[in-house]
Amino acid sequence: MDVKGCGHLNRQEGKNEAPQQDRIDYGILLTIMLLGLIGMGAIYMATKNDGSQAAAVKAVVMQVVWYVIGGIGVIFIMRFDAEQLWRIAPILYGLGIFLLVAVLIFYDRGTAASTGAKSWFKLGPITFQPSEVMKPAYILMLSRVVTLHNSQFTHNFHNDWVLIGKMGLWTLPVAVLLIAQHDLGTTLVFLAIFSGVVLVSGVTWRIIAPIGGGAIAIGGSALYLAVTDWGQKLLEHFGFQAYQFARIQSWLNPSGATDGNSYQIWQAMKAIGSGRMTGTGFGNLNVVVPVQESDMIFSVIGETFGFIGAGILILLYFLLIYQMIRVTFDTKNEFYAYISTGVIMMILFHVLENVGMNIGVLPLTGIPLPFVSQGGSFLLANLFSVGMVLSMRYHHQSYMFSQTEEFSGSGQGSDLVER
Repeated sequence: MDVKGCGHLNRQEGKNEAPQQDRIDYGILLTIMLLGLIGMGAIYMATKNDGSQAAAVKAVVMQVVWYVIGGIGVIFIMRFDAEQLWRIAPILYGLGIFLLVAVLIFYDRGTAASTGAKSWFKLGPITFQPSEVMKPAYILMLSRVVTLHNSQFTHNFHNDWVLIGKMGLWTLPVAVLLIAQHDLGTTLVFLAIFSGVVLVSGVTWRIIAPIGGGAIAIGGSALYLAVTDWGQKLLEHFGFQAYQFARIQSWLNPSGATDGNSYQIWQAMKAIGSGRMTGTGFGNLNVVVPVQESDMIFSVIGETFGFIGAGILILLYFLLIYQMIRVTFDTKNEFYAYISTGVIMMILFHVLENVGMNIGVLPLTGIPLPFVSQGGSFLLANLFSVGMVLSMRYHHQSYMFSQTEEFSGSGQGSDLVER
């Protein structure tokens, strides 16, 4: 079958293409720039606190370089329309799977020894995490699978189960390879993306509700097993590692346990608490927190700028998500809607998990903060994903829909795919 006119819906005569200046969403770009500036300030403070001013300047310069590379990538990806994104989805997915397999063989031994995860390549001074490449590729592939299914089948109980099965088949190789890398945190990110796309795919709640209830029951049971000796022995047969049990124990009792994870969480909580309402001021970090420039960077912001600064940061994230949702509804394109949903769920999960583990309400999983934490491959993955969302506005034309038409996400009437 041929892909035709991705995003074309009921062309309405007499309307012209949107003006060029309206095709770039500067609100999204401005929000990301503000997050980036906050991140660079936090990286500078965290690195200087751990080392020297020269090291801090170097870390900020590297972050700027990654932002420049990512910005060029955004401009490039933004010019891809829906049809082009549709066509490259299988290629990017295949590339991502290849890299996930390769890293199991050529992973950096030093990083694996310190983190327990076989997730990183190392090329000289630069480390690279291939699972970050997989995130936008997986979002594209999952969006393609759902759009194609909805264009061929109506929604009923049987067909919805078939759709979930198709999505699961494309998700299973990713999950297996990430589990083999001992990267539970990133696995949870992909499950969050999967869940978000399922929710908007049109699948009936008669399926979603039992699956959701079952997932909660399984998660609760696994948590209970993870805190008991006999349960840990049982979970070890399913691939769980000792460091994962330690993270759960440190989450439940951060002040009482003596392992490094407990110390990290407890110090982060102390740092955020010491910031109180307005913070200690720029550069005045008094509490030592391990990995403060990456996973625990929210503690830097909480200590330096207090509750007000941390609240502003969270508001910026919700502003970013709101703007992406608005762009999605403006385009009224099913394929784009699933892409946007995947990107939003990816960013939202990262924010909730990172903030949650810094304040002690969620276990430590090594999840960084989007656009703020130090890390090149993570930053590029987020920027490239936002670039896919920006392509919606860039290629949006005012004749693409009528004002009376409503986006249902059901795939009915879509001519994204023609037989």
